[in-house]
Amino acid sequence: MSSTYDRLVTLLAEGFGIEPEEVQPETTFADLDLDSLALVELTLAAQEEFGISLGDEDLHATNSMAQTVDVLESKTVAL
Repeated sequence: MSSTYDRLVTLLAEGFGIEPEEVQPETTFADLDLDSLALVELTLAAQEEFGISLGDEDLHATNSMAQTVDVLESKTVAL
């Protein structure tokens, strides 16, 4: 996919112990068993990694990795 996708997978691997092989573009956060607290932590890590601001509505358990990449890239472009 893209460098954004690769960086997201790296955040998941380093911050949550998820093996990169477990993550595919269609994988959701729910598939990875990330609860609401983990999504808050991921949101904070993504904000720092990408230098963007994310709201509570931006990352949900049902979001796929591809959808999340779209959100991250749209926020990055908006800067």
